[in-house]
Amino acid sequence: MSHESVDPGTSSQVGAGRLRAIQVGLLGIGTVGGGTFAVLARNREEIRRRAGRAICIATVADRDTARAAQVVAASGVDAAITADAWSVVQDPAIDIVVELIGGYTIARELVLAAIAAGKHVVTANKALLAKHGNEIFAAARAAGVMVAYEAAVGGGIPIIKALREGLAANRIEWIAGIINGTSNFILSEMRDKGLAFETVLREAQALGYAEADPTFDIEGIDAAHKLTLLSAIAFGTPIEFDRAHVEGISNLDALDIRYAAEFGYRIKLLGITRRTPAGLELRVHPTLISERRLIANVEGVMNAVLVKGDAVGSTLYCGAGAGAEPTASAVIADLIDVARTLSADPEHRVPHLAFQAESITAVPILPMADVHTSCYLRMRVLDRPGVLADIARALADQGVSIEAMVQKEPGVGEASVDIIMLTHPTIERSVDAAITLIEALPAVQGRVTRLRREPLL
Repeated sequence: MSHESVDPGTSSQVGAGRLRAIQVGLLGIGTVGGGTFAVLARNREEIRRRAGRAICIATVADRDTARAAQVVAASGVDAAITADAWSVVQDPAIDIVVELIGGYTIARELVLAAIAAGKHVVTANKALLAKHGNEIFAAARAAGVMVAYEAAVGGGIPIIKALREGLAANRIEWIAGIINGTSNFILSEMRDKGLAFETVLREAQALGYAEADPTFDIEGIDAAHKLTLLSAIAFGTPIEFDRAHVEGISNLDALDIRYAAEFGYRIKLLGITRRTPAGLELRVHPTLISERRLIANVEGVMNAVLVKGDAVGSTLYCGAGAGAEPTASAVIADLIDVARTLSADPEHRVPHLAFQAESITAVPILPMADVHTSCYLRMRVLDRPGVLADIARALADQGVSIEAMVQKEPGVGEASVDIIMLTHPTIERSVDAAITLIEALPAVQGRVTRLRREPLL
């Protein structure tokens, strides 16, 4: 098929010549694909003015061609519709392929095929890039094409551009982000309503915030995909998803959310990456944050990313982390960036991972046992003399210092109480060893609950 002929109203006047409209092939017209089509159609003139030429979706590939036809018809823009995604990546008239299919397998094959065909790629697929980004970016460099992925992290928040361009003068020290809206909604509801995790998860599913299988969201995997990309961009390293430490929120007790609040903290699922003399921290887990920090007050399905640079200090980026049009905003921003640089020398484009390819350097990723953190510890113990001294001794023997402690009163007829402690920062392996000793004490009932605490200063 050919899409070379362009209506005069959709082309741009540049000097004495005319630039034809950029022809886009859209793979997948689900929630984000539909939003991309709608925003691109609604704001076409504003986008043309920014890009210097029109950007048109020429072909849509989706297995559900009937739904695709409805979305296209509603926009009032003509586009070819096909169930064959391969025909789109092989079409010589297509300049940019937008991949919104998701997953690791067919998406990877289509993206690599598009690159091999000399086409630029825009994707929102964080899982694909976390798993295969090194391969995909290497192929793109060899082919002289761009792979843009602003929508892969933070929905409509321009965090990729901020790290790659806006903060390029800085030596990034650390990043901490609420980068999964589903888990943030669940934690917000658990705190506000005092409900159990399972109850709020069902609510999130009913509202469409959580999938029928919510594993990627609630177990921290989605956040780890995104954190891995942010870490590589911030520190100039290869993408190393498999080395991230990942914990989710499925085992979090509403009791701990309440106790944390009594100490002045809120619990968020954070993705944290930090530069240390020994290597990089790369970890996702529930985290206590002081309620005085702005990021602690980001609620519901919103996302927020806090970046600490040596020159600029701390900067916070907050907004909708998902949704049709917020994510479409990032997809179309990438289309505009690609359109602006189509004629640029590939060697002078913004590098995929912010640093020049020859400067990407592998850095050790610290095992969690070597990370320095302070902790929240909760334990259920028999209410009898000497128990607290035994617990304090177990901590002291491993070099773990107590910053604050509360012992709850026993309920009527109860023989056991909750003890909650906050520790000073120490190496994780020492806390692990102390917990093992504490759990072995005869007066301690069950497991010790341990959550990390971050100052974010």
